[in-house]
Amino acid sequence: MRIADFFKHWYVNGFKNYGHLVISRLEEIDRTIAFRVTLKNIFQPLYQDRSFIGYLLGFIFRGLRLIFGGIFYAVIISFAIAIFIVWAAIPVFIIYKIIQPALTASFLK
Repeated sequence: MRIADFFKHWYVNGFKNYGHLVISRLEEIDRTIAFRVTLKNIFQPLYQDRSFIGYLLGFIFRGLRLIFGGIFYAVIISFAIAIFIVWAAIPVFIIYKIIQPALTASFLK
């Protein structure tokens, strides 16, 4: 029963807490990168210059900002997923290390 509680705590509660942490960090980063606001205003002129050049430059600069912001978010999310996978593998690795001598001994006989 305690083992099941450990795995529930480690995987279920840990995933919830880690997911909340990652999402809150992404929201903090979005205050700087402003991905959602940039996406919302992609077709607005740059600095409210309503000439053709203002619209063109606004689209180009905001488009580049969205591309670089998207790449940045992809890197951050990939890094967070990699950390979670390593964290989730820790109990499996420990169990493997515990039973490895028994497995090795049975194969050598």
